[in-house]
Amino acid sequence: MKVYETVIGLEVHVELATRTKIFCGCSTKFGGAPNTRCCPVCTGMPGTLPVLNKKVVEYAIAAGLALGCRITQKCKFDRKNYFYPDLPKAYQVSQLYLPICRDGGIEIDTPAGRKTIGIHEIHMEEDAGKLVHDPWDDVTLVDYNRCGVPLIEIVSEPDMRSAQEVVAYLEKLKLILQYLGVSDCKMQEGSLRADINLSVREMGAKEFGVRTEMKNMNSFKAIARAVEGERKRQIELLEEGRRVVQETRRWDDNKDMSFAMRSKEDAQDYRYFPEPDLVPVEISDEWLEEIRARQPELRDEKMLRYEREYGIPAYDAAIITASKQMADLFEAAAALCGRPKEVSNWLMVETMRLMKEAQTEPEDLSVSPEKLASLILLVEKGTINRTVAKKVYEKIFFEDVDPEEYVKQNGLGMVQDDSLLRSTAESVLAQNPQSVADYKGGKAKAMGYLVGQTMRAMKGKANPAKVNEMIQELLSR
Repeated sequence: MKVYETVIGLEVHVELATRTKIFCGCSTKFGGAPNTRCCPVCTGMPGTLPVLNKKVVEYAIAAGLALGCRITQKCKFDRKNYFYPDLPKAYQVSQLYLPICRDGGIEIDTPAGRKTIGIHEIHMEEDAGKLVHDPWDDVTLVDYNRCGVPLIEIVSEPDMRSAQEVVAYLEKLKLILQYLGVSDCKMQEGSLRADINLSVREMGAKEFGVRTEMKNMNSFKAIARAVEGERKRQIELLEEGRRVVQETRRWDDNKDMSFAMRSKEDAQDYRYFPEPDLVPVEISDEWLEEIRARQPELRDEKMLRYEREYGIPAYDAAIITASKQMADLFEAAAALCGRPKEVSNWLMVETMRLMKEAQTEPEDLSVSPEKLASLILLVEKGTINRTVAKKVYEKIFFEDVDPEEYVKQNGLGMVQDDSLLRSTAESVLAQNPQSVADYKGGKAKAMGYLVGQTMRAMKGKANPAKVNEMIQELLSR
């Protein structure tokens, strides 16, 4: 049986985190009532003229620099012509001939070691609107709120060979963009979506096979399934002696299969020509260096610094830095309380547990560094013990309470009265003569039981170390 190799390239569309659209002053905020965030410019009314948003160019340059690209310091926009209801102008302003960034790359980890996925280019363009299909009334409605939202399209080289490599590439790309602050990359809101170009060929062949494209994928799991499904479909066609047709396909994740949509267009089908309403963009050396100087620390550098500066394990550093929100929370809380290892422990254990329970993504984490730092210091000062602290942290996580106020109002502070602790411990020993006998007979586990009973009698408000010490003292008599 023939052995086949899968060849994959991605076109990733990223909505930029600007306040206004690429060519007008309309808001880019997600949601809103349909057709309330658009104007004559972004809906393509006759006689209107676009004005380029400078921030879009800066974000595109920042992304290009982070991905190791060459910046095209004299670039321009082009018109990509196609007729579709969600594109009111009947053309999209994009970049074909002189994209703003070229020739970069991303390093990913694979089972075979590190691998570089080439970035062919990054270009700026405007987003289209959104079609809403209503099967009940058998109509399609159009919402133009998204029209004109600024995008960068990141086009990879066909360097990926498996679904695993595709997901690794997308995860690394997403993190870089989030650390840069150029996009929130919320896939559920369409801020990051990928088109998959895939073909198969016999192992060792030099020519690429015929590729298909699956558009607008916005879930890593769906993307991985789509890659596997399309790979199998193409191999089955070739094994049956049939040919693969170059076309655009739609992936149905519920049915776990793809369906043909239309024949695949090439650049000439869009009748590109230079955009006459926009002047070329000139990026001076000074402007480029200014943006380069503002580039933030990215994840790979941050991981190494956390190990070196904060003394936390590599595994913890990798988990914490896998989300910019989590990394920001860690650094801010560590600076406030001066206990980086404690902050790391709370993030790695309790925060991860509560996020899983609430089905919350790290990007949506709303715990403030001030409240986490305050909780850690309450434990350190002996105001509360760790058992109580975990309960208080749940309240911080779900209800955003102030830890100090919550402890005071609910009387959760540790009991400091040694005479009360002594009398409680004595009472527990008197009520559990068998456990006392077991301990004195060499059964060490009995000690844990007696400590637990004393903590329960103190309603969890005692210092566990003091309880241990007290029980040992009483038992040694």
